Amino acid sequence: MAGVVLDDVSKVYEGGALAVSHFDLSIEDGEFVVFVGPSGCGKTTALRMVAGLEDITAGKISIGDRVVSDLPPKDRDVAMVFQNYALYPHLSVADNIGFGLKLRKVDKAEIDRRVNEAAAILGLEDFLDRKPRALSGGQRQRVAMGRAIVREPQAFLMDEPLSNLDAKLRVQMRAEILRIQKDLGVTTIYVTHDQIEAMTMGDRVAVMKKGVLQQVAAPQVLYEHPDNLFVAGFIGSPAMNMVVANLELIDGHAWVSFGSQRLEIDDAVLGARPALASYDGRQIVVGIRPEDMEDASLLSDHPAERRITATASLLEALGSEIFVHFEVDAPAVVTEDTKELARDVGTAAELEAGARAGKSEFVARVSPRSTMREDDRIDLSVDTTRAHFFDIDTSQSITEAQP
Repeated sequence: MAGVVLDDVSKVYEGGALAVSHFDLSIEDGEFVVFVGPSGCGKTTALRMVAGLEDITAGKISIGDRVVSDLPPKDRDVAMVFQNYALYPHLSVADNIGFGLKLRKVDKAEIDRRVNEAAAILGLEDFLDRKPRALSGGQRQRVAMGRAIVREPQAFLMDEPLSNLDAKLRVQMRAEILRIQKDLGVTTIYVTHDQIEAMTMGDRVAVMKKGVLQQVAAPQVLYEHPDNLFVAGFIGSPAMNMVVANLELIDGHAWVSFGSQRLEIDDAVLGARPALASYDGRQIVVGIRPEDMEDASLLSDHPAERRITATASLLEALGSEIFVHFEVDAPAVVTEDTKELARDVGTAAELEAGARAGKSEFVARVSPRSTMREDDRIDLSVDTTRAHFFDIDTSQSITEAQP
């Protein structure tokens, strides 16, 4: 096994289109790293450069102790799993799994051994004589995985391998891939557009936007400490609520005001984010995760200075929780980051309209014990210890250093 290092790697296509810019990432031996971001962000291009399927324009790629930047794919000792399975319809499962070994003229007994071992790992022992057309989507994906496993490569490269499966099977196959990767201990780079997939699978997640690496961290770190508005908005479902607000310090306490809402920020937040004090009297972006709001009527202590009052426009009851949709009378956040997020989910027009109308759409995730109904006037208690704060001009999280 081996680690993978991308050292200041860039990719510029003919005509000047920049696909990946100054990409720096060191992946440890045996680590599972996920590249995630909107369509067209460069994540697949970065993966294909590691595989040798795309030439790099600048920088260096190493696998183990070898620089492989100029080596053809067959000499890089990696195995790639594609989203379309790429199986040969006329070959049996066993022959599909062992096809790459046969091309490399590996001894037949060794091929049979490796194929049988891979089939045992993947639960395909009873399907080795079948053709791909006789398999389900999940079984075909296992065959594609088997073809990678028998190569015994230094790294697995996976390009959205679950995108063709239905939702239930995707969840099952996520667990399967994780189990196999942990059992084999093979360094793995996994590309997906699905941030839930990224968060549940990766040891670390690399978030990309327009070819630029935004942040690399463990999933929970990304969720709780996003570096900028783009990461904050991309990671999390439902997405983080964001609004333009005014910050003011009164007698050493911080308050944020947006529209008719005014929230007192817990004193511990100023201690954790000392740079906030330098924004006194200025506009910032406040971010509130849906789960950091609760139906105030369910709480024994819900101070008025930490509540949002609004009208529920839509309730989605999911059994274990209720998503409450409402509107606040403050402008939507329009920056390059939020526009990119909106384009990704097809809500760019709504974002611009919200900014013009001075309105922002919010979602709260509340207890199923709530008796809220649509069109009710509601009080939501906000856990301001978990609020997020961003510079409106730079989109960067406000933490320690003064801007």
